[in-house]
Amino acid sequence: MNITVRTYGPQSYICRPDTTWERENRDFFSPDYVNEIWYSPVIFARISKAGKYIGGKFASRYYDGMNFGILLYPGEILNSPGQESLAAASVLDHTSILPFPLYQPVVFSSPGNILSLKKNDSQIFGTSTDELDGIGIIEDTICNASKIVSQRIGDLVAAELSAPAMLVGKNEKKARISASFCENELFGLSVIR
Repeated sequence: MNITVRTYGPQSYICRPDTTWERENRDFFSPDYVNEIWYSPVIFARISKAGKYIGGKFASRYYDGMNFGILLYPGEILNSPGQESLAAASVLDHTSILPFPLYQPVVFSSPGNILSLKKNDSQIFGTSTDELDGIGIIEDTICNASKIVSQRIGDLVAAELSAPAMLVGKNEKKARISASFCENELFGLSVIR
């Protein structure tokens, strides 16, 4: 199982291994060599039909559910010089917070559904289905990612919704992060340095 991620800004794609997927909503304990944890909110979908070079008018046939999550990055690696820094920062275990169960795609086209991402009960990112074309983003990501990576049943495809930003800095030891969508909690966990 792969997690294919479309980065924010100029479109590029990276693959995260399945060991990065945090399935159980457990706290994240940062390795000793990491002094900063960065994050990026994402929208993601589960692939339900295998494919390669998926055309835009057929993309809706290739996924069966969607949700929001976040990706965590070690700041020292993410911000190091070189093109490979993003790929290297994407392989740290348990850094893909992609919660299940998934929502039906129709939820993302219904107005008024709000995503709220919080750190220590203060909102750090928010959007709504009124502002965000979630289905369009996912289907575009599936089409473009399938040009370079075969999509298999069970793979996850994600698109970053903002550039990575600092979540836990050098002077912080712990932060509680949580997210809700449609007034339902998606996840709640601590990032501990």
